[in-house]
Amino acid sequence: MRRSFAVSILCVVTLAVAAPAQDLFVSKAGNDSNPGTREEPVATLQAARDLLRQYAVTGELAEGGGTVWIGGGNYEQTHSLVLNEHDSGKPGAPIVWRAMPGQEVRITGGRGIPPEAFQQVTDSSVLLRLSPGARPKVLQANLKELGLHDFGAIRQYGHAMPVTPAPLELFFNAAVMPLAKYPNEGYMKIGKIMDPGSVPRNQDYSSHGGVFEYSDPRHEVWAGQQDVWFQGTFMYGFADDNILVESIDPIKKQVRLASPSLYGVGSGKDFQHYLAYNILEELDSPGEWYLDRQSGILYFWPPSSITEGSLMVSLMEDPIISLEGVSHLLLRDLTVEVGRGIGIYLERGTGNLIAGCTVRNVGTSGIFMGQGAKQTFPFITHDDYEGVPVSRRIGNLQGHIYKYTHWDRKAGTNHGILSCDVYNTGSGGIYLSGGNKRKLIPGNNYAENCRVHTYNRRNKFLWAGINIDGVGNRISHCEIFDSEWQGIYVHGNEHLFEYNHIHHVTLNSDDTSPWYIGRDPSDRGNVLRYNYFHDCGNPDRMNMGIYCDDSSTGVLVYGNVFYRMNANHGVLFTNSGWDLTMKNNIIIEPIAHTAVVSAHYYTWYRGGGPSMFGENGLLRRRLLENVAVDQPPYAERYPGLQNYLRPIVEGEEWEGMRARRNVLSGNLIVGGPEDPVHRMGGEHAQIESLNNYRTTGDPGFVDYEHGNFNLKPDAEVFQRIEGFEALPFDRMGLYRDEYRTDLPE
Repeated sequence: MRRSFAVSILCVVTLAVAAPAQDLFVSKAGNDSNPGTREEPVATLQAARDLLRQYAVTGELAEGGGTVWIGGGNYEQTHSLVLNEHDSGKPGAPIVWRAMPGQEVRITGGRGIPPEAFQQVTDSSVLLRLSPGARPKVLQANLKELGLHDFGAIRQYGHAMPVTPAPLELFFNAAVMPLAKYPNEGYMKIGKIMDPGSVPRNQDYSSHGGVFEYSDPRHEVWAGQQDVWFQGTFMYGFADDNILVESIDPIKKQVRLASPSLYGVGSGKDFQHYLAYNILEELDSPGEWYLDRQSGILYFWPPSSITEGSLMVSLMEDPIISLEGVSHLLLRDLTVEVGRGIGIYLERGTGNLIAGCTVRNVGTSGIFMGQGAKQTFPFITHDDYEGVPVSRRIGNLQGHIYKYTHWDRKAGTNHGILSCDVYNTGSGGIYLSGGNKRKLIPGNNYAENCRVHTYNRRNKFLWAGINIDGVGNRISHCEIFDSEWQGIYVHGNEHLFEYNHIHHVTLNSDDTSPWYIGRDPSDRGNVLRYNYFHDCGNPDRMNMGIYCDDSSTGVLVYGNVFYRMNANHGVLFTNSGWDLTMKNNIIIEPIAHTAVVSAHYYTWYRGGGPSMFGENGLLRRRLLENVAVDQPPYAERYPGLQNYLRPIVEGEEWEGMRARRNVLSGNLIVGGPEDPVHRMGGEHAQIESLNNYRTTGDPGFVDYEHGNFNLKPDAEVFQRIEGFEALPFDRMGLYRDEYRTDLPE
């Protein structure tokens, strides 16, 4: 929908080169003993970095900074390319790392496998385990004979657990290949529960796995095998898990899991399901593969001619590129891929720009800003989490920031991620951070004009297309799509979300939404304006549009377009929110109410009220210990929070348990219920609805049938709603610039 848009980016301006720059050249045909000239290039990125450092020390670096020109080819890294304070440029004189124009540069954390290493399978015992249709198609290669011995390990990961680097993965023609699984599409339902297992969420650390009946007889093929894994949602549709199977009993038709899931194991809900993987017998379709870790033999059914294909396996657990303390650096036009961990990691520094890059095919996150956390508590946990910040790993970041909501993750300031494509990642696309929440100092970091999709290959919930925390950061003009889970997941204050295009997300999740914030009333000042949301959610699940979960406050939803949203719990939904405003939006064909307000502390969550607000309650800690809402800068910036913890009935009810000062105003609603508001919980579910215009016909769109939701100048809404602002629909989404040239002029 977005065609062309000219913008000026402050970071780009500061990176503009006014004086001559030092040129260094890298080529696959080079030699690291060369001086790095065009005629005599070096062969590795590390050699170019070291030459620039040498020039900086000797004073030979040009006044205009330096540019590392990288020739086309695949640069396999065995260690992270680390750029730090010694590799910085200056304002107006950056250090630039870029591909030669018109050449594809791939910086990888893996190793290429020659096609000739693959042979037909001749081992009769292996052939017997394969289906008849797979036997002539599956090939094998011995990785140990190729010098590869570190295969990594499959580990448990999921909701409230540390993100782990992926084990070895296989990539063919730049696409990730699926580890042999069953079923090939969809999931199997969890059967009758014999034992839900221990429930760490309730401080049950006995660490025994659940037992349940299966209904699919295919399980009997896996009985007695080691290293069979189930991935799915075992209790709630927002809590994924990846669990080792301890045993399968074909007589009782029961499965015993080797470890617990956070909430235990349940059945009967549509989302309580799983798939099985890492099983040789299930290598039964093109693209699937299996690794015998003892022998080192990799079995693979190539989806097309292997002799004409490119094969790689991932090896490196560290980020492929690490920017740690470096400033005024530009990475542009590079492809970063095939690693077990993070693609590009960024910590500290100022004024860096990652532009026009493709980050794909990595085991965790594509571009990750700020530190992660190492959990030190020995069990799967939630409220008992303990840990320490770490660099270059994600770990249990979500556990750490849940406990220490004011955590400054040392992301640095004024960094930009511009016009990048991030996809086929294991644990979210981009993680944006920066700023100091305790002091409300902005980070001024941003992700703009990025295309982020297919970002939950491993971790599911919590790891969105773009996660954001800190203060004063921005996500704009990004397109986010193709996920069972969330588009944007929010912590922090005064972030701006504008001109984004978010679609086809939350397709297979429950109690989720394309945009989410919750459980911290001090996360205020967030603004969503001029975004286009469509075709999100699943009508068979509990889905929302903009989800302001438990105790959210101070969110403005202005001038957005919502179309064909399967938001059966409201386009705007809140659990006891304060100061939430939804104004001047266009909501088209909602399947439920536009705004739903729940007074859930008085209904289903009554038992959680005092525990959240009481002397040692979660919200009290967040408001008075992690930050101090009764002192500057919070008391000055957010005076509306001052009564949040005031008792109504001492020890039983607090002001924050009631929804307050929420407004649905001046919105255009096409279709849906006549009353745009639904209140769950009676008088305490407060929202004011006024001056909204609902119609069942075309309200005057330029082309309703073909999805052009610009309004004609004479559209009736301008008469029905005084002061209604026409929305900049054409500006929502990606735009063409010097880095993103894949869009029409």
